[in-house]
Order: sequence, then structure tokens, then C-alpha cells
Amino acid sequence: MDMAALPYRPGVGIMLLNAANQVFVAKRIDTVSEAWQMPQGGIDETEPPLQAALRELEEETGIPSEHVSVLAESRDWVTYDLPEHLIPKLWKGQFRGQKQKWFALRLHAPDNVINIHTEHPEFNEWKWIDMPRLPDMIVPFKRELYQQLVEEFKHLVMR
Repeated sequence: MDMAALPYRPGVGIMLLNAANQVFVAKRIDTVSEAWQMPQGGIDETEPPLQAALRELEEETGIPSEHVSVLAESRDWVTYDLPEHLIPKLWKGQFRGQKQKWFALRLHAPDNVINIHTEHPEFNEWKWIDMPRLPDMIVPFKRELYQQLVEEFKHLVMR
């Protein structure tokens, strides 16, 4: 399979911050490893990226958009490549990875608005962590992307 010939799937990601400037991470339901990640997902055709991010946030965490505000948007679209063995298993083998626009959002509600037991749950556990810990918690093939995000959004948590 020629990975380089495959396109990237358009997607969005959300770095959700609480009042203590910690980042929301959740553990994927479909892996045996300790794979934690921030909410993310695909963009529907003609859907603006911010709208997709707010939709994905609610679908994955139960948090409606009225409980968040937008702090920042990534300057550029960022990409990651899937390991070759995963390509046939995800998205019907049509994509080599994802091209994502990321949004930093602030949660303006208590933790009890978070509900990962959604209609189509993707996570079985969640927690708040300090931003510098993010790259160490993600699967290795997304580590560089998470390091870029920490670098780009770290000004949001500096005191």
C-alpha cells in the first residue's frame, strides 16, 4: 500500500481547559493500552471547523457549547500519519492520517456537566491533567502533534 498517495482525513481537535488551567483527557474505550487523548473527530462536508469542534465536544463529552468559550485556534492545520498496520482498520483504509484544526476552549461549568457515557461512547475514563504532561499520555504516533499543540497553546495557561 502506498501511504503517501492516500489523503488526510479532515478533522478537528479540542484542548478543553478548566478554571485551574488543566486539560481534559480521556481514555479510549477501544484500546487495551493506556491511550489517553483530547476530544477530536471528523468534519462533516460543508461544516465549518469550529462548528465541528463544538459538535464533537458534545458528542464525546456531553458538554453543550453554551458551557465553553473559544480561547484560541491553531495557526495552521496539523497532521499526523497512522502507523501502516492501522490504515486498513480505520476509515475503511481511505486515509493515511488526519489533518486537523485545533481549538482551545475554556469550560465555564462544574465537572458534573461532563458525561462520557454518551449515545456512542468513545471513552471509559477521563481526568484533568497539567498541559506539559499531554505528549507523554498519547499514543506514540500522535506525540509530535501533541508537542506542537502544547507549544502553541501554552501561553493560555501561563500565570
